[in-house]
Amino acid sequence: MHWILLRGLTREQAHWGVLPQRLRDSFPGHQFHTVDLPGTGTHFRERSPADIPAIRRAVQRQCSHIPAPFGLIALSMGGMVALDWAQNAPAGEIQQLVLINTSSGFNKPWHRLRPKIWPLLVRLLTLRDVREREAQILALSSNRQFNPATVQRWYSIQIQRPVSAGNAFRQLWAAARFRPAGERPLPDALVLASQRDRIVDWYCSESMAERWHWSLRLHPDAGHDLPLDDPDWVIAEIRRYLESKWVPLDAPPGARQSLGR
Repeated sequence: MHWILLRGLTREQAHWGVLPQRLRDSFPGHQFHTVDLPGTGTHFRERSPADIPAIRRAVQRQCSHIPAPFGLIALSMGGMVALDWAQNAPAGEIQQLVLINTSSGFNKPWHRLRPKIWPLLVRLLTLRDVREREAQILALSSNRQFNPATVQRWYSIQIQRPVSAGNAFRQLWAAARFRPAGERPLPDALVLASQRDRIVDWYCSESMAERWHWSLRLHPDAGHDLPLDDPDWVIAEIRRYLESKWVPLDAPPGARQSLGR
């Protein structure tokens, strides 16, 4: 199966770090594609839409050359895009959904973004010192020991493909207004959340899983950027979930998959 990986607010495919390659190594029978939201990464010169459905449609256009069916692995605001895609996809197009530390309009605003983060986030989005901004974003989104090499890598990303303040605020506005449809898009999905997420309350993931009777797995100490803090745990939970659904994981590349059956 082809998997689409989507990051969150102002982040791009390079921010996944080691996760995409670890996924390819762990699931050789599947293909993984990192896709940027409009206004970020390879599309940093584009104007980001200010609503999630428009962002989703832009992502779908990027993926038009990739054969369906798809699995989606999405973090934070990317999870909103993935959920909107799953709710608006033709039957059978989206067969697997993995949402990481995401939220929606089903939750209270103070759960979706912890109140003490609101002024800090606005300040970070307008901070002119790029290195300092990336250092502060890392310190906020990761619960691991501060890593100067990661700061340097994130700084290089922003220097090469800068996200404009306008695009950052349009993405933030889109995320703040997103409310999914009431019907669940899939009988089951995997919801991963960090119990020590300092940006989004993990209750958002718990309430989504409870609403639609989806599988929920909680990490005890990782931060909002769970794939950065513990990529091995993320992969292990995806493997455990797919095995429980009888999804073949290790078929040779190109082999026909019997997905979810």
